[in-house]
Amino acid sequence: MTTEGRIPWCRSLPARLARFTGRTLWAEWHSIVVDPVRRLLRRGVFGLLLGFVAAFGVVFFHDIAQHPLGATWVERLGGVRADLPLWLSLLRTPVSLYVPALDLPVWAGITQLFLAFALAEVVLGRARTLAIAYATTVAGTLTARVMIAMGPGWWGLGLPPDCAHVLDTGPSAAVVGLFTYLAVVRRAPVVFTLTGGSMVWESIAVPNLAGREHLIAVGSAIVLGLLHGHRPRLQARLRSLLRIPERGYALAQPSTSPAPGTAGPPASPVPAPAGSVPPPPAAGRAQDAAMTSLER
Repeated sequence: MTTEGRIPWCRSLPARLARFTGRTLWAEWHSIVVDPVRRLLRRGVFGLLLGFVAAFGVVFFHDIAQHPLGATWVERLGGVRADLPLWLSLLRTPVSLYVPALDLPVWAGITQLFLAFALAEVVLGRARTLAIAYATTVAGTLTARVMIAMGPGWWGLGLPPDCAHVLDTGPSAAVVGLFTYLAVVRRAPVVFTLTGGSMVWESIAVPNLAGREHLIAVGSAIVLGLLHGHRPRLQARLRSLLRIPERGYALAQPSTSPAPGTAGPPASPVPAPAGSVPPPPAAGRAQDAAMTSLER
């Protein structure tokens, strides 16, 4: 084999793969670490308000739940189960984000909770962070009700009826949804793999209610992340759909203008007030002015 027939090392497949991996990691480092740190330096510590509130809320409800009376009130305010009415579950869902789950350690998840809410607040803003966290949590709660209603079977999608009595609380679904949404929007494959891959492994290793809800949170966050850049197009599409019935309604209104080719009703003259003298015509006014000038 001659030298001309050899493939250069820089054009070989391992070299291209290494260069692609290096570019991807460098871009993800800037989008997930460098850019948020710059924004945080401009905004100050006040930009981490949601992270501190979320961490303090979990610690606060955890300490209250250590007492019997406090545990009762925590369950009344934020306890969500599938056997409760739907309106009551939705009413308790915002508080349930701060109620720690029973089978998970509190202090181990506070770091993830703080990082998820703090990073999302710096990158996405406060309103969108709360919207994504609530939407992914509600999606998991509603889908769990559907799975319990389906019953066991259904190719592993259904859940047994006993899961309806399990207390469904904790910010884990919101944390998973925020990390997944950030990974899709900021194009961070490493964060996406760590988040989504860990949830898939959890659902396979421990097939329980929490694992199913985490998968639903990941799926809903992916859909919301893909729709992130198409908001103007969706708004224009919605406006075009709303204009169709308005045009049809406008065409159905009776026309008050006369038909072409037909004369409308004659306009009635406005009567002049009594005792008033009509003004002379323009030609008469010119002649009176000429005579006056001659007499002078």
